Amino acid sequence: MAQPHTGNIFKSMKDMKFEETISHECGVTMNDSVESRAIAEVMAEKPGIRVTYLPAMIRIDGEGKIEFKMAEISEALGREMTPYLFEICTSTHYGRMVMVDDDTVVLFGDMTEALQYIEY
Repeated sequence: MAQPHTGNIFKSMKDMKFEETISHECGVTMNDSVESRAIAEVMAEKPGIRVTYLPAMIRIDGEGKIEFKMAEISEALGREMTPYLFEICTSTHYGRMVMVDDDTVVLFGDMTEALQYIEY
């Protein structure tokens, strides 16, 4: 029989290094819906993307950046998907979300890569 773990699995803040906290992951969490399932279907075919189906939500995660092409999603959905409807579908996201054109929303895991799309 396995013995229960009794030690602390968390590091103290004084023992943490900043480099250990950096991640270049990005992703979205969506309420389960017809639109979200179409988005998930399309993204599941892309290399390096993880799609996780939860009881009432769908998560899409990736490393570096994730490109969501509205034309691809529209085809899978059977009707038009716009970047604005896409934003409504995504309950939350992590990473920097940028609408690079009328057909493409990109999530960047590295903020410095997203800076090229930000106007000052």
